[in-house]
Amino acid sequence: MRSDKKRRKWLKVTGIVLLVLLVVAGGYAYTVYQSLKSAVNTMHEPIERTSEKRPEPVELVEKDPFSVLMLGVDSTTDKGRSDTIIVLTVNPTTNSVKMLSIPRDTRTEIVGKGYDDKINHAHAFGGVEMAMDTVENFLDIPIDYYMKVNMEGFKDIVDAVGGVTVDNTLDFSVEKVNFPLGEITLNGEEALAFTRMRKQDPNGDFGRNTRQRQIIQAVIKEGASISSLVNFSDIFQSVGTNVKTNLTFDQLVDIQKNYKTASSNIEQLEIKGSGTKINGIYYLAIPQEEQQRIQNLLKTELELNQHAKN
Repeated sequence: MRSDKKRRKWLKVTGIVLLVLLVVAGGYAYTVYQSLKSAVNTMHEPIERTSEKRPEPVELVEKDPFSVLMLGVDSTTDKGRSDTIIVLTVNPTTNSVKMLSIPRDTRTEIVGKGYDDKINHAHAFGGVEMAMDTVENFLDIPIDYYMKVNMEGFKDIVDAVGGVTVDNTLDFSVEKVNFPLGEITLNGEEALAFTRMRKQDPNGDFGRNTRQRQIIQAVIKEGASISSLVNFSDIFQSVGTNVKTNLTFDQLVDIQKNYKTASSNIEQLEIKGSGTKINGIYYLAIPQEEQQRIQNLLKTELELNQHAKN
């Protein structure tokens, strides 16, 4: 009898403990949710833009493939040159993401200006809209969304996720900081220096672009880890302050729900060209066949070739 009574008592205590844990967990989850929602609302910056290459809007609920243009600038508010230009195409059917870096000196038509120039000048001339139009024209694919990152503040994001680990393929030093070969862990300041170095790299902008993609992938990996939940407030604050996007909170929720497995399969793409000088100004000239090769890869990822055949 006493044994049954004792067991019931412990069951009652255990039930109370579980209930308390659930309430705390629920409250914590609610706090995380509200903090994230506040950060995304701060990030949200809609734009007035239509695209002939996307006659029907993307339906994230229906798991349509989509593209994002990532721009790295010195500030999220000015119209300076975008020295980091990365296009992400996401396909939930193949569970894959293609990440293409476009070198900043790439010579192409600046849509809205009517002449050829360096592709990174598009943002300086006409902000996000002109940058999206120009990249869309260059790649011949729809650019659905954008994310503009303040590169000066990017170091805060790296610090907020607790630093990042990358595999370094080039031994170099910047401002008395050495970046040895192999696996290295970087804080925010070091990550920023790591991505910006160009002159010591025999591959120039191509090497720089590779390091940028490495850091972005590492941030995504660290940000998605369970340990980062402890620092969620710092992460959301850093992202909210240093990132602008036309994606809404609901759209980001849909992406997390319907596309999250694709983030584990990121393939880095590189577009190749040759340096040339025109009127004393350096440009990167992309051969037509190379441009076509990249266009076809991205169209396949977005299922545009498939739609065209149907």
